[in-house]
Amino acid sequence: MTEPGEERTTAAVRPYVITRGRAGSSRDALPLETLVKSSGSALPPALQPEYRRIVRCCQGLLSVAEVAAHLGQPPAVVQVLLADLIDWGHIVARPPIRVAERADMDLLRKVLDGLESKL
Repeated sequence: MTEPGEERTTAAVRPYVITRGRAGSSRDALPLETLVKSSGSALPPALQPEYRRIVRCCQGLLSVAEVAAHLGQPPAVVQVLLADLIDWGHIVARPPIRVAERADMDLLRKVLDGLESKL
């Protein structure tokens, strides 16, 4: 049986091991709301299990935050792994959709009001 302190230490080392000690990637950190999806490319046989889990998880569009939640890993770890998979062509990412500006909302309101008046 292990002591509670030992479990915390082991859990704290795991993300470090998964990312091979990297805290960042070759690209800017992916925002948590970035949507990612598997590209469908064949995975190399020697690919680390965490990478395989991410690709399996990303059969549909998921945000980086959702992938982290599904894997039970800290978002920073998942961001590093996703960046690797994007660089290797196994994951595609869609940048977050920008928040509509006020002028866009006004235009949409006018269109909606016009449609409602036709009913």
